Amino acid sequence: MRDEMQPTSGLEVNNQMVRLGEKAVIDDGVVLGYLPVRGGHIVLTIGSGAHVRRGTIIYGGSRIGYNLETGHNVIIREENDIGDNFRIWNNSVIDYGCHIANDVKIHNKVYVAQFSTIEDDVFLAPGVTLANDLHPGCPHSHECMRGPYIKKGAQIGINCTILPRVVIGEYAVIGAGSVVTRDIPDGAVAYGNPAEVKCDIESLTCNTGLGDKPYSHLARRV
Repeated sequence: MRDEMQPTSGLEVNNQMVRLGEKAVIDDGVVLGYLPVRGGHIVLTIGSGAHVRRGTIIYGGSRIGYNLETGHNVIIREENDIGDNFRIWNNSVIDYGCHIANDVKIHNKVYVAQFSTIEDDVFLAPGVTLANDLHPGCPHSHECMRGPYIKKGAQIGINCTILPRVVIGEYAVIGAGSVVTRDIPDGAVAYGNPAEVKCDIESLTCNTGLGDKPYSHLARRV
């Protein structure tokens, strides 16, 4: 890692507070090390091989592993601990205080609320929203605020909403448009509003004719 980087034209970076790894590709119109108003630790660390696209703002005070790749207009707030091979696409937001592990993929227009946890190999489809406030407007809401906990390999379908403190089990699949209000077990397929478990991934069949069971390769891991 090197302690400083030289900004290209149109790149805004706080040189004293950004540690950027080698072989980074940083578009014009990117802001690295934006100073958080909440104070605290303000050094931004990004591992080698990053590709950060135009319009992205990454606050100071987060640590991101190697091979970060963003789409356009991504916001990553402070106090986040993010692993390697993180992919996040256009117009998505990671709020502060989250833990995101390795090989996570987040698609367009996704909101990850403060204090969410996402384990390895999770996929969040476009429009997914993670919530963290059980009682909005309560004077004590911040004291019990916590986002969902999404375990390894879970796949979250388009436009899903996952409520605070909900645990999504390993390799679970959540169908499109679902509102998840309660914990989902490992290897379950759940959908609806509120989402209910319908089957497990081993018994889910493919209706396209391209294959038989789309998650058979994961069933043995559950």
